[in-house]
Amino acid sequence: MDKNSNSISPAQKAYLEAEYRKHLHIRLGRFLLLFLFLILWEASVRLGLLNDFIFSSPARIVRTFFTMAEVRSIFLHTGITIGETLISFLLVTVLSAAAAVLLWKCDTLSKILEPCLVILNSLPKSALAPVLIVWLGNNIRTIIVAAVSIAIFGSIITLLTGFLETDPEKIKLIYSLGGGERDVMMKVMIPSSIPLLVSTMKVNIGLCLVGVIIGEFLAANRGLGYLIIYGSQVFKMDYVILSIVILCIVSALLYRGVGVIERKVRR
Repeated sequence: MDKNSNSISPAQKAYLEAEYRKHLHIRLGRFLLLFLFLILWEASVRLGLLNDFIFSSPARIVRTFFTMAEVRSIFLHTGITIGETLISFLLVTVLSAAAAVLLWKCDTLSKILEPCLVILNSLPKSALAPVLIVWLGNNIRTIIVAAVSIAIFGSIITLLTGFLETDPEKIKLIYSLGGGERDVMMKVMIPSSIPLLVSTMKVNIGLCLVGVIIGEFLAANRGLGYLIIYGSQVFKMDYVILSIVILCIVSALLYRGVGVIERKVRR
């Protein structure tokens, strides 16, 4: 321990201390901003500046959470939404990677499908939701397909672009040593594209959550998306705001989870 500390120069030590203070200030700033927002929100409601029936309040949201927690309904809705998001995310990751590899191997097919992928990626996916309900019914399959459709086309385009930008000199080297497409894919293309794949996963986890919520708006009787719609229909805004708060927390945790995977991959 002493040996490591002695190996650090005073300038390096000062730099590390400055970086630590910087990160500490950033975290404190975020906490204070959130704390100030909650205080102003609660004070505005108590002073009558905001209608608590429409805007709710932090105190009412906390009471609503504990009320729903007593019957475990809030945990049921949250667990269903998280489960559907993870299933959608897994499907998007596997299917988009497989499709990108297939299109990379078949240049003709790639050129044929490229306009279709661009159009499907640009299409507002919420417009497909009523069609999916008719085709698949009012069930979890509709929610999963809606979530997958939001993320998969953009993911395929991004991964395929990354595959096509693989260093051509390395590919030539593999072929000159007697290797084939499989060797190029396993030894050059996929290893060099892992950072891109992980970055795409960080985007897709959020898109899948958005897709699940859209699906739950239209084709669910459980989940946070359903709870938001139900709360707005019966004018229980506490349900709506509580669901939105939980979605923010879930989104942050899912993003952080993918970030953990990214750090392990890059070590």
